[in-house]
Amino acid sequence: MAAEEKERLSEEIAPQDPIQMLPTVNPAVEKPAPAAPALHPSVYVITWISLSSAVILFNKWILDTAKFSFPIVLTTWHLAFATLMTQVLARTTTLLDGRKTVKMTGRVYLRAIVPIGLFFSLSLICGNLTYLYLSVAFIQMLKATTPVAVLVAGYALGVSQLNFKVLFNVSFIVIGVVLASFGEIKFVLTGFIYQVCGIMFEAIRLVLVQRLLSSAEYKMDPLVSLYYFAPVCAIMNFVVSLIIEVPRLHLADIMNVGVWTLLVNAMIAFALNVSVVFLIGKTSSLVLTLCGVLKDILLVAASMMIWGTRVTALQAFGYTIALGGLIYYKLGAEKLKAYFSEGGRTWMDYGFKYPARRKIMVFVATAVTLLLIFVGLAPHYAPQYDPTAYLANSRYLHPLAGDKPASGPTP
Repeated sequence: MAAEEKERLSEEIAPQDPIQMLPTVNPAVEKPAPAAPALHPSVYVITWISLSSAVILFNKWILDTAKFSFPIVLTTWHLAFATLMTQVLARTTTLLDGRKTVKMTGRVYLRAIVPIGLFFSLSLICGNLTYLYLSVAFIQMLKATTPVAVLVAGYALGVSQLNFKVLFNVSFIVIGVVLASFGEIKFVLTGFIYQVCGIMFEAIRLVLVQRLLSSAEYKMDPLVSLYYFAPVCAIMNFVVSLIIEVPRLHLADIMNVGVWTLLVNAMIAFALNVSVVFLIGKTSSLVLTLCGVLKDILLVAASMMIWGTRVTALQAFGYTIALGGLIYYKLGAEKLKAYFSEGGRTWMDYGFKYPARRKIMVFVATAVTLLLIFVGLAPHYAPQYDPTAYLANSRYLHPLAGDKPASGPTP
């Protein structure tokens, strides 16, 4: 009896089938796909510089070269397109999900967004009007004073306190731009006033944005800001254009530029705003500062090559001082020392690893610099020299002059 009871108990506590003891795995659940490799930060940098430069050069070409003298209409078109695209992106992508954390009410919109939109519209209008009078190179030189205008606007609106040390640092920017202005050959006072007003309006807008974003509940990235600002700016610009430009605008003016040209122009302008969001998220403040400086230099060079803009030695000297002061103001002495030290070590290590590549880079940089100098300064030397006579008297080169060889000795 005891033996039977013992056998019964042993059967009850006997382990179950080992197959049933194994952890179950659902074959329907797939392993998560590996994360897609992130793009190198240089991709975002190149994209932003390319788009930013393209917008400025494109606007200059439309307003000046293509003779579409309706800058307010062009600005209105950009803002209307941006309004449409931000609404589409808000409903189809996650790029504008940041707006869900913004506690936007009608009262806040009227008291904060509308004033910012007003100054944003004024800065865009003045900026586009400037293209009718000044060269891209000179405009970029004047824009270097934006940090100074922001400081003054911040002091005036009570957002920041007066700091004489900071004012002394930015004074070099002012000195450089003043020298560049004195060196400008085609100085047009009307264009200069428009650009100064545009910088002032932009500075006030930035200060108002700074004051709005000082509260954590209104933190917005540039694309979300455009989502809120673009509609009110488009309406304001449309009203102004109805009074000033639309009465003299004809369908022939639009067709002369081309509908597709205007569409591509608006698409590039909007793509620039999208690229800014990714650039800020993937890079540092140093990269942003240097990207801005590099973009300005490239725009000056592009203006010289595309439109034959003459840049005098005084302008180049003044602009160099302004850019140096801009970098010093944004980064500070300590950061600059650290970056220069780190950059020097990196450059030396690169030279040890790839000596041939470093030599090629130095050669290309030197050649480009000399090319820009000669292109900018060449028209000032022997401006009355006409090579046509020499070519016409040449036995082999006279086709370049379009005439038959003249009588006399041939070279």
